[in-house]
Parts: sequence; structure tokens; C-alpha cells
Amino acid sequence: MTIRSLGVRRAALLASSVAVAGLLAGCGSGDDTANTPRTESGTVAPATGTTTPSAGTSGAPSGVPTDAVSNSLTPSAPRSPAAGGTRCHTSELSASVGRNNPGAGQENFPVVLTNESSRTCTLYGYPGTAFVDASGKQLGPDPKRSSAEPETVKLAPGQSAWAGLSFANPEVSGARTATPAALVVTPPDEEDPLKVAWKSGEVPVSGNESSVRLIPFSPGTGA
Repeated sequence: MTIRSLGVRRAALLASSVAVAGLLAGCGSGDDTANTPRTESGTVAPATGTTTPSAGTSGAPSGVPTDAVSNSLTPSAPRSPAAGGTRCHTSELSASVGRNNPGAGQENFPVVLTNESSRTCTLYGYPGTAFVDASGKQLGPDPKRSSAEPETVKLAPGQSAWAGLSFANPEVSGARTATPAALVVTPPDEEDPLKVAWKSGEVPVSGNESSVRLIPFSPGTGA
């Protein structure tokens, strides 16, 4: 909700995703390895794109636009209908968390992936995400995904895509909190995560309204 038009879109996405509610998870984009068993984004457990992570990993993300930094410990989403071999790989991307755009008791962050490679690639679905402490331990429950329909986002070199991350303001919800050291972000259908330092203070980790929600990737930076 930085720009008026984005604010309207984010508000709409937020409303649609409030019904689903934690930390973040990665949905998949299709590629030529679609038939090869993969591990869930940010986790060490095998994933096929729609499976639920095993205990200790983060769960399926839900959606609301927000600025955040995290590691992806949740499962991948359905694979993209995009042509095989076009998926963006972790080694080709950089991650960042945009400015918080609070509203209606919500903290909203765009999680941004930027194509640093020399080729055009695609993202489809949700990132795998999780807040972690300095030792890398996940903080809080698994994230939850919105029911929004993912789109295939094509990234030319230097272009970005953002996925919304949001949660209820702990001062409003009364949830117990922790201050993460980082947000771990795993691109859809990838196994290797990217880590972004978390500089936005406390996040809810347990108790009332402690869910973190996600919306799928859209073109741009969410600013």
C-alpha cells in the first residue's frame, strides 16, 4: 500500500486472504525437472509441489502483501504451466524485503525476488518463507497461503516479482512475539534458500492471531 493503486490492490488481496491465515512457503513453477522428486522450499523434506511439510518445517503460505525478510521453510505450490526449463533458479536471483505498508491492524511486506542472470526466467506461485533466529531456528508456525490464483511471472534480466507477506500487528492481536534475525526465502520449486536480514522488529510467533499469510508472486516490487 505504498502507491494508491497498489494500496487498493493490496487491500483487496488482503481481504481475500484474511480468510486463510503463519510463516511462508514456496509454491512451484514448472520446469524440465517436474518429474524429479524435489525438497520443499526452505525445508529438508521431499516435496512434490502441494505436499505439507514435515514437523519442524514451515507450512503452506497464505497471502497478503507485506514487506518482510525470511527463509522459506514451507512446501511448494502447484507447478507452473510455463514451458519446461524456464524456471528461475536460486542462483539466478537476489531477495529483499520491501517497506512495510501497515493498514487495518495488519503489517504488510513485499518479499521481492530479482533476476540477476543474463536470461529471462519465470516464477510461479508462492515463495517458501520462514522467520529464523540467529542460529537458523524457525520462529513461529508455518505460514498460510491465500486462495488467490497464481500467475506465471516472466522476469527479464534485472526485473523483479513480489509476493505479499502479512500478519496482524502483535500490539493489536496480543500474540506472543519474537524478533527474527532473518527471513529465509526459497524461490518456487527450488531447494536452496536466500536469506534476508530482518530489520522490521517483532513478529507474532504464538497465541492469538499469530498466523503469517502469503499471496502469490506478481510482477514488480510491490512498491
